[in-house]
Amino acid sequence: MRLGRKKVRIVTDRMLLRAPVHGDFRAWTSLRRDSRGFLQKWEPVWAPDHLSRKAFTNRVYWAQRSLTAGTALPLFLVRSEDEALLGAITLDNIRRGPAQAGTFGYWIGEPFARQGYMREAIVALTHHAFTALDLSRIEAACLPENAASRGCLEKCGFKYEGVAQSYLQIAGRWRNHVLYSNLRADRRGRTLVG
Repeated sequence: MRLGRKKVRIVTDRMLLRAPVHGDFRAWTSLRRDSRGFLQKWEPVWAPDHLSRKAFTNRVYWAQRSLTAGTALPLFLVRSEDEALLGAITLDNIRRGPAQAGTFGYWIGEPFARQGYMREAIVALTHHAFTALDLSRIEAACLPENAASRGCLEKCGFKYEGVAQSYLQIAGRWRNHVLYSNLRADRRGRTLVG
């Protein structure tokens, strides 16, 4: 299923999840810059031009191409009450055929952390992925010590599946990640995490 030129807009109680547009540049740059210390320990090393207009323009074009091809669903979290940019969530690596799966990646600006926004976004995008996109499995991974991310995933119904060795380069080092998944027809029950 290709998403095509159709605009994807997911409305939650407090937010609108929508694709990035060129007009988001200033809000995105400010939030990323102001949250740098909060985010960088959990992310790949930022390129020298990470906060530049050119890099953001490339990000918007990538989002448009991904939506058209049906390979990813990159969305910004925009608060309804004041249209503040809060963060982003992407359903990436959408696989069709026998897999019918995709992978979540997300970040939240430091001023908006631990207020339930990302939980709300994950629940909404998971529902969209299972119903509108007809996916069967959503995966997510995070660093073992990222208690906030792990807790958020678990509260959203994701189950711990194990550890992937040297999964991603984070802050310049290959790091192990804990793997989680959510299944459309999940009958696994609660998973004990060690």
